[in-house]
Amino acid sequence: MNPPLFRSAVARQPDAIIYLDGIEMPARSGESLITALLAAGLMTGRSEFDGSPRCGFCLMGACQDCTLWAISGERLRACMTEVVDGMELCRLPPEPGSQNE
Repeated sequence: MNPPLFRSAVARQPDAIIYLDGIEMPARSGESLITALLAAGLMTGRSEFDGSPRCGFCLMGACQDCTLWAISGERLRACMTEVVDGMELCRLPPEPGSQNE
């Protein structure tokens, strides 16, 4: 029997919960937001050109394709931001004055 060409990934064991547009999703503290999104089968948004689903392109913070917003209004790059338990995120910028102050 030949050895497999690729080793299977280690099973993720979530230790954090984050929220995207109110959807609760398990994540691991310290992994990137885009990793958590992809593991949950979610996307960051849609292409401005043709409306197709998007969830990162360059994965190194240059293209802005994985932009999310914290409910505080802070713009985040999902590929460059680490998961922190309890994060509340949205795909579109929050309306001014809508966050809890």
